[in-house]
Amino acid sequence: MYNGESHTFLSADKQEQVNSEASTGTTYTSETLNQQNPSGLLPFKLDLKVVCPIMLLRNISPRSGLCNGTRLRVDICEQHVTVATILTGDKAGEVVFIPRISLTPSSSHVLIRMTRRQFPIRLAYAMTVNKSQAQSLKYVGVDLRSPVFSHGKLYVALSRCTSAGRVHVLLPKNSTRHEATNVVYQEVLS
Repeated sequence: MYNGESHTFLSADKQEQVNSEASTGTTYTSETLNQQNPSGLLPFKLDLKVVCPIMLLRNISPRSGLCNGTRLRVDICEQHVTVATILTGDKAGEVVFIPRISLTPSSSHVLIRMTRRQFPIRLAYAMTVNKSQAQSLKYVGVDLRSPVFSHGKLYVALSRCTSAGRVHVLLPKNSTRHEATNVVYQEVLS
């Protein structure tokens, strides 16, 4: 929806050589490696536009404000570095450089041992409750159509907003006001 050119960044994937007796010695094609998307691994394909909001997925430089969960705005898209402005925290307004990094997921998460080189960012039009901790947000929307799965998460979600009047809660279909109050109350108690 943003004006301007879209920039697509594809990762560089490489199969790791494992020297063990259990190894099958199978070599996988680039296409097979590109299709792998285990949790904790950066996306194979990343589409960005200037001014789109992004979230950092790894700690790069905590002193510079580049920590896991930091929200930024894309200023310049280049092949090997993304220039962005920090939107939150003590370093808000500072311009930073985000390089591509290489990550190898732990062997328990993947069947194919591989390394992926990509920008450690994702588009951030929405974020999970975990990522929103320690953030102050102007507007908050909470989706309660499925239960909050851990103690204290609803409190964290509701307390991120700077004004209670800008918190919006999405409830299950056909729920009455009384049922909606019970849903929120049950989540607070759990």
